[in-house]
Amino acid sequence: MPKMIVVTREGTETTVEGETGLTVMEVIRDNGFDELLALCGGCCSCATCHVYVDDAFTDRLPAMSEDENDLLDSSDSRTAQSRLSCQIPFNDALDGVRVTLAPDD
Repeated sequence: MPKMIVVTREGTETTVEGETGLTVMEVIRDNGFDELLALCGGCCSCATCHVYVDDAFTDRLPAMSEDENDLLDSSDSRTAQSRLSCQIPFNDALDGVRVTLAPDD
């Protein structure tokens, strides 16, 4: 099972395993990280699952949709590494990816 390193807002790093076929958001949520609200449940309509993805993995991510881009534009904490975790399928290509939970907007 592929692994993901999750960095909380306080800087604590935890390595978790995730099932392929889930989204990064689901893996984070299923591993008990309550900081990631994911209020819309993965429908790409709220941006409460905002994360920063390690630069080493950006070329392995799907292209950002216009909806995801628009939602991230509403965040004061958007960076070049910003993505909505509900829009990233978790798979073997992301084994070892490091994601940091973005600040609450």
